[in-house]
Amino acid sequence: MAEADGKSTVLNGGSEENNPGEDQHKERDASESKEGQTQSSSQDAPKETAEASGDKPMPDVEGETGTNREVEEDEDTDSMDGSGLYSLTEDGERESEGGRREKAKEKDGDQRAARKRNRPGGGNNHSSSSDEDDDEDEEEEQKDDEDDDEAMEAWLGAELRDLRGPVWRAVPSLRSREIGRDSHQFVRRVCGARGLVQRLELQGRLERHTGCVNTLHFNPSGTRLASGSDDLRVVIWDWAIRRAELEFDSGHKSNVFQAKFLPHSGDSTLAMCARDGQIRVAELSATQRCKNTKRVAQHKGAAHKLALEPDSPCSFLSAGEDAVVFGIDLRLDRPANKLVVVKEGDKKVGLYTIFVNPAKTHHFAVGGRDQYVRIYDQRKINENDNNGVLKKFCPSHLVSSESKTNITCLVYSHDGTELLASYNDEDIYLFDSNHSDGADYRRRYKGHRNNATVKGVNFYGPCSEFVVSGSDCGHIYLWDKYSARIIQFMEGDRGGVVNCLEPHPHLPGMATSGLDHDIKLWAPTAESPTGLKGLKEVMKKNKRERDEDSVRHGDQYDTQLLWFLMRHMRNRRPPRARREGADADTDESWSSPDSSDEEEGGPDHVQCMSS
Repeated sequence: MAEADGKSTVLNGGSEENNPGEDQHKERDASESKEGQTQSSSQDAPKETAEASGDKPMPDVEGETGTNREVEEDEDTDSMDGSGLYSLTEDGERESEGGRREKAKEKDGDQRAARKRNRPGGGNNHSSSSDEDDDEDEEEEQKDDEDDDEAMEAWLGAELRDLRGPVWRAVPSLRSREIGRDSHQFVRRVCGARGLVQRLELQGRLERHTGCVNTLHFNPSGTRLASGSDDLRVVIWDWAIRRAELEFDSGHKSNVFQAKFLPHSGDSTLAMCARDGQIRVAELSATQRCKNTKRVAQHKGAAHKLALEPDSPCSFLSAGEDAVVFGIDLRLDRPANKLVVVKEGDKKVGLYTIFVNPAKTHHFAVGGRDQYVRIYDQRKINENDNNGVLKKFCPSHLVSSESKTNITCLVYSHDGTELLASYNDEDIYLFDSNHSDGADYRRRYKGHRNNATVKGVNFYGPCSEFVVSGSDCGHIYLWDKYSARIIQFMEGDRGGVVNCLEPHPHLPGMATSGLDHDIKLWAPTAESPTGLKGLKEVMKKNKRERDEDSVRHGDQYDTQLLWFLMRHMRNRRPPRARREGADADTDESWSSPDSSDEEEGGPDHVQCMSS
């Protein structure tokens, strides 16, 4: 189901931990200021069963029933999981309601004074007609704000569901672990607890790179973190003590887009891809040095992503803007094997992302310069039959859309049953990978903005309980996967864009990076759950900018034509010089390492801004 049967205007999950000493007159003022707006809560919203939604039912904790859970959530201090719901209009700032009103009054006063100065007679005109104009302007501004709030509520609330009750409680779980009961499940339950996700905060920064950090990847044990950057270098971090253990030149000639530890290799093999289209492998030694890097494949365009096979230390996949998917086996003399050229009809589809199904490793999914998520089976790719595609998915409203919608990133869930895809100038969509060809999405996650860069998306939690994404506004968003409500909202990069989000494989925390030259580490150490402060204003700005882009879409053809002509003039060279460049280095005979700059895609589909 793309939309929930029960619609609710309560938009985000927040904390139900209120200050018991809060003044009652502030509560009355807050309630009066919201009079006339839509009032809702998880109790008012129509309830849906797990069977109707298609999701697996969540078991009750400690044998609780639905009738007494609500009372216990208010009284049980053992729970770290705030399950209260906040509307965007509250924004988690009840304690500062009075202060906001004072600031609003001052701002309105300044605006009125400015309007008076702009009128004939300046600020000395105190006539009744001037006061009436001020009142009319104030009423219009208030009406516009109310209209914006209503539009935002309608836009976000159409597909939201109720947050489920907490599934993990701190003190009972700790007691059970102390006596050895369910101790093997303790870490998994902790990492998937909503209460801890709502307490994520910045722990520290890793600083070494001199360019935008485009890739992050933990080793399987979670003790090391690999990062790659526009500075063409790769750094291996002991993130716990925030120290760079190894730094080396990647061998690439342009922005490093991804660097990943191959599984079961003892952290000795690192696969890399970059804007130059090269796929390279670095051999690392136990003495903290890089033995060498070598090229194993070459795309005729930028290569943004690699896909690891979970059980293989010597094989992986790559995808490039040339629409080619390579299967790479390091045991072979010529490691690269072209698996498929992705097409829609007779037209090639440049690729930005690829991911292997962790449960069915012969299946992989790709996404790129159109709206379709395509799934292939390595065992039976026949390009004469449906271009080799096993099945493909797309949100129904985007199938016949005239907008140039691209998929910037997609990932499988922990068990391979779900696929998450992030669309540029659009939202994030969740698909059931077991559904038949052409099935519509199951969930939709709104609020962020994906336009300026090739932005990532990921699942968070051991059982993929949450969805996490960066945004052009520089913030990090976490949604509850089932309800599609924003439950955490954090300021990420000062540079304005967060691209990479890498959850730790075993601990409750993650690393992020973007246009800033550092890496940020996050952990659930905040004393209280998030209040989602500032979320309303940021989301309104994101939506307004996206709407403006849609209005300007009619000029996109002229912009792309101008860019094409400029690129053509820039790349004009004498034929002799081209031949000499091709003969100079036989190692690059598959394609020019700079061919990624000559591929289609336009200037708005780059991994990172110039550093």
